[in-house]
Amino acid sequence: MDFRQRLQKAILRGRRAAEDRRRQQEQQALNEEELRRLHSQYRLTLTERIEERLRELVQEFPGFEFSTVVSDRGWGAAVSRDDVSFQEGKRENLYSRLEIVVRPFSSYHVLEVAVKATIRNKETLHTSYYQRLAEVDLESFLQTIDHWVLVFAESYSAQQQ
Repeated sequence: MDFRQRLQKAILRGRRAAEDRRRQQEQQALNEEELRRLHSQYRLTLTERIEERLRELVQEFPGFEFSTVVSDRGWGAAVSRDDVSFQEGKRENLYSRLEIVVRPFSSYHVLEVAVKATIRNKETLHTSYYQRLAEVDLESFLQTIDHWVLVFAESYSAQQQ
């Protein structure tokens, strides 16, 4: 095989490689869009559950205010309240809050739910739960949200005076 034939074969291999890369990028873009769609679908289900559970919590503990959360940290809801305590003639402001959010879609392709809880000025819970989008077990997320609300309710009621 002479140089000219080898050159033509090299050019063809290069063109095939470029075409393969282009196809892979198109496929990856489709996968990325599908993952975004999945994330949005899960986010809607989870935010409904978060709002439902936090509204139930507000009914059990009058004085808490419910608010939806839509920020760069995610979508979800929060409940909070301010109390005043008088001990030994001193006035103390006591803040309690529970916030649960679904984190935004990211390049890591995970579904993540985060919680942050403060009871009487002390942070009691700050964690997150996540799974890869392609492997999500939605029921485990729903149970985790329920668990966090129950933990908060138990801790808050134990600290009431």
